[in-house]
Amino acid sequence: MTTIAMRNRTVATRAALFGLAMLALAFASVPLYRIFCAVTGFDGTTMKADAAPGAVAGQIGVRFDANIDPALPWKFEPEQATVRIHPGQRTTIYYHATNYTARATTGQAVFNVSPAQAGQYFSKIECFCFTEQTLKGGENVRMPVVFFVDPKLRTDPATRDIDEITLSYTFYPVETGVAVR
Repeated sequence: MTTIAMRNRTVATRAALFGLAMLALAFASVPLYRIFCAVTGFDGTTMKADAAPGAVAGQIGVRFDANIDPALPWKFEPEQATVRIHPGQRTTIYYHATNYTARATTGQAVFNVSPAQAGQYFSKIECFCFTEQTLKGGENVRMPVVFFVDPKLRTDPATRDIDEITLSYTFYPVETGVAVR
């Protein structure tokens, strides 16, 4: 084999390997992005916690928002529009969901926190958004969210002046729902 042929083969092999690496990266990008957001709170992604650290002085407002994808025949709303809490305080609020059809339907809630820089300080202990929700025909359920706002929010220069955080959920239909609860 000539030197030129060997070089061409080397370039072709490297190009093929580069193409395969790019394809693998494309498939891995969504899970990697989710992990990045969960670890850093980037783009309003909330943190998950086991327990609240305990209340500290001061207060912050939390506003609750509820949305439904038009393809999901549910009504979905928070029990209360806002609360004022102490940073570090374990807080429980409720959302209501009603299935307007006669058959069981399944939905999954996607959440976001705004302003986005507050996401890393908003931690959920329990949330209906962690799993798919299946409602029987006509069923009305009360769904809890247990959360706290990390007191570190007040010491971060990017977030210390935030007086209100919005927790927003959007429910989307899930076609592969499991057993009705």
